[in-house]
Amino acid sequence: MMSSRLLPFALLMTLPMTTLSADLPAPPDAAKKPHAVKAPHGATRSDEYYWLRDDKREDKAILGYLEAENAYADQVMAPLKPLQETLYNEIVGRIKQDDDSVPYRERGWWYFSRFQAGKDYPVYLRAKAAADGSRGQDEQVMLDVNVLAQDKKYYSVGDMAVSQDNHVLAYAEDDNGRRQYTVRFKNLQTGELYPDEIKGVSANLVWADDNRTLFYIENDPETLLTVRVKKHVLGTPASADVLVYEEKDDSFYIGIGRTRDDGYICITVESTVSSEMRCAPAADPKTFAVLAPRERDVEYDADHLGGRWVIHTNAPGADGKPAANYKLMTADSGATSRREWKEWVAHRDDVFIDNFELFDGFTAIAERSDGLERIRLLGPDREEYVKADEPAYSMGLSRNSEADTPWLRYGYTSLTTPNTTYELNTVTGERRTLKQQPVIGYDASKYVTERVWVTARDGVKVPVSLVYRKGYERDGSAAMLQYAYGSYGSSSDPGFSVANVSLLDRGMVYAIAHTRGGQEMGRKWYDDGKLFNKKNTFTDFIDVTDDLVAKGYAAKDRVAAYGGSAGGLLMGAISNMAPDKYRVILSQVPFVDVVTTMLDPTIPLTTNEYDEWGNPEKKNYYDYMLSYSPYDNLSKQAYPAMFVGTGLWDSQVQYWEPAKYVARLRDLNTSQYPVVFRTNMDAGHGGKSGRFRRYREQAELYAFMLDQLGVSAPRAAE
Repeated sequence: MMSSRLLPFALLMTLPMTTLSADLPAPPDAAKKPHAVKAPHGATRSDEYYWLRDDKREDKAILGYLEAENAYADQVMAPLKPLQETLYNEIVGRIKQDDDSVPYRERGWWYFSRFQAGKDYPVYLRAKAAADGSRGQDEQVMLDVNVLAQDKKYYSVGDMAVSQDNHVLAYAEDDNGRRQYTVRFKNLQTGELYPDEIKGVSANLVWADDNRTLFYIENDPETLLTVRVKKHVLGTPASADVLVYEEKDDSFYIGIGRTRDDGYICITVESTVSSEMRCAPAADPKTFAVLAPRERDVEYDADHLGGRWVIHTNAPGADGKPAANYKLMTADSGATSRREWKEWVAHRDDVFIDNFELFDGFTAIAERSDGLERIRLLGPDREEYVKADEPAYSMGLSRNSEADTPWLRYGYTSLTTPNTTYELNTVTGERRTLKQQPVIGYDASKYVTERVWVTARDGVKVPVSLVYRKGYERDGSAAMLQYAYGSYGSSSDPGFSVANVSLLDRGMVYAIAHTRGGQEMGRKWYDDGKLFNKKNTFTDFIDVTDDLVAKGYAAKDRVAAYGGSAGGLLMGAISNMAPDKYRVILSQVPFVDVVTTMLDPTIPLTTNEYDEWGNPEKKNYYDYMLSYSPYDNLSKQAYPAMFVGTGLWDSQVQYWEPAKYVARLRDLNTSQYPVVFRTNMDAGHGGKSGRFRRYREQAELYAFMLDQLGVSAPRAAE
């Protein structure tokens, strides 16, 4: 851990003056109440702020404390209101307010969504396909989310599913951000809303072929785990819904879906290291047969087309070696075990197979190589790759709703290129641009993106994606925002951000550190950043900072770091390990109380994630997790300026984790930099709903950061 010394006075004198450098009001002071957190193996920790936990979100003292923190945040941020408003107006000013999504065709209808000027939520529409297959002129509104969200502080539509006869829409809605959905039904022919209502479910809905039976997943009301698949018959009470499948192992999640050929409905259960599928004919889904029984350290997912299964798996081969980067295998329709699978696309150590899409005439394979995404097209007698034109980019399969076409849709973006949907004819090679995200006033030619490699302390090379505005000089004077996530094998691919343009126009550098714990460099990259390798994520991030500063990309006293959720864990870890390397930390819904949370199986996500973080009921995991848990490793030292955000109804990272973290941080912090804690009292893990409201939150974060870094107004237009 880094030295607890304050920054030297001489260095402090060189830091840019900030609007918030004047005397700040005193922050709220949470009471300390002794509480012992005990582990089954006998270890005990003291948690003086444990009392801030209220599962029901009803305790007046706790709610009062959170409101006091919000009032304090308002006071601290008051001088920055003009900057915040400027940033917000810049960001939303780049967004085309009346905008349609790219339509896709399915069962004779074209589906798309539309944003209207001044409105926060989409309208979901469809249009009947004309005789030649093109989109007809008559549009039908399926759902106007602006109407549904009226007078609600939070509202989100999760999954939507149209019955196979195209007549009935089932949709899942959430009105507090906790991701406990209610399913409702609408007759698309008459507009009638059916009285049927199913509460406490996940946003995953599938119709059977009879157009009356809907399969859905019921959540545990306490842990929110997906525990049961049920089927609802339209027009009957939810209390009569029939149990189809129940998962007894609480380390597994459940999902449901249809196969590519619409022939099967499949239930998928998966943990961090294992998975299992059971499928039934969609025309008569009474008996769900297991495709291959679950095995620890064997993962698979499968799709069906052309009378065969295609399976994406890491299962070991005949030599007993696991296919860490995955391979594709095939099996007959009636297969019920791995012994019946045949290898089709072999495993490679240098290429990670992420997913695939089946078509009648070819297969599209989404891969990763050298830290970048690519799409391989595999036909009966040829193999080729979809081309990319930039050194750092993100490319992935788009919505390909029909298999009987030579056209492949894929998405492309980079730190300088707005999200673009292409359509590629895999026979002729013709490429069409279906849509590029309109960004008002943005000129991509004025920005530069780079991909660099940083050698970490253990010799591993870590990829980094960078973007800045032309005219930037790498002279060690610029301010920089460095972002990372680094968990769950979730890759932080370089994509365009309308908000980050405001940073680039002010001379900042934006960097994404592709740390271990993601999957940018294949499965081993993920394995080397979890469990007993978790600290690699933190040291990678710090080593990237050191390298970029040493190479002149940023001034050593003008670096900001940003992460959310598991990326917030990263923020907490680096601020403990290397507080002098960061001037400001932005931490959203941060997972900072690792040990206490993972000791409590009643908290959502805990049991599903023992293979991600470890089970602290076992002493060796407990000790390792305790050695990096941000809340437990806070110490008396000078911390950077911090902005910490959470949502009261967060189901992924409970609000009390950041609340406790900030309270203890304030006790131990010896620096004079501000610590702001903001609780969104009406939202969950994803923040406020609506396309513009979230930019209010981002503008506040960025205003705080820009002020702390001493970043001035944007350059005049060239």
